[in-house]
Amino acid sequence: MRLPPSCVLLPSLLLLGSACIVEAPGGASDKERRAVTVTQVPPLSVKNGANLGGKVELVGATVEPGRLSPGDQAKVALYFKVLQPMDDDYLVFVHVEDADGRAERINVDHKPAGGLLPTSQWKPGETVKDEFSVYVPPGSTARALNIWLGLWEPRTDTRLRILNPKAVRNDGKDRVYLGQVPVAR
Repeated sequence: MRLPPSCVLLPSLLLLGSACIVEAPGGASDKERRAVTVTQVPPLSVKNGANLGGKVELVGATVEPGRLSPGDQAKVALYFKVLQPMDDDYLVFVHVEDADGRAERINVDHKPAGGLLPTSQWKPGETVKDEFSVYVPPGSTARALNIWLGLWEPRTDTRLRILNPKAVRNDGKDRVYLGQVPVAR
């Protein structure tokens, strides 16, 4: 059997026929190009599942946009499912680190839910949305930023422990690895 040069005979398809790569003459049309290109990187959506102290589960997060340039900021939204009541008011601690370790850590610690709903008022069954921004300083040479986070009680300087450390990425110091955001050069 003779095949055109753009066709490949795959051994697993020997009994079924052949597979061909078909390319439109002249490449993609403008309409086809618009259908497969974007003007802005969509949000980075991350599922997580970290169980923090048996009190809350970090269900997931979004980072928008999903890629930054020096001088830009991204909006991060965390989603905490409340499992048990909390007596203390925890802060969300956020550590933004250069993926290559060349720059100082940026701390974005804050009261959850914009300070409107302290953790002592969270009710089991609720999912609390927490939003904050991550900033890339102008002139930054970072190729990517790693985002680490957790819940921290400042009076006693204690973090809620990750009860399922083998199920989620973490650093062994009760910091949950949320993900990595690429930085354009």
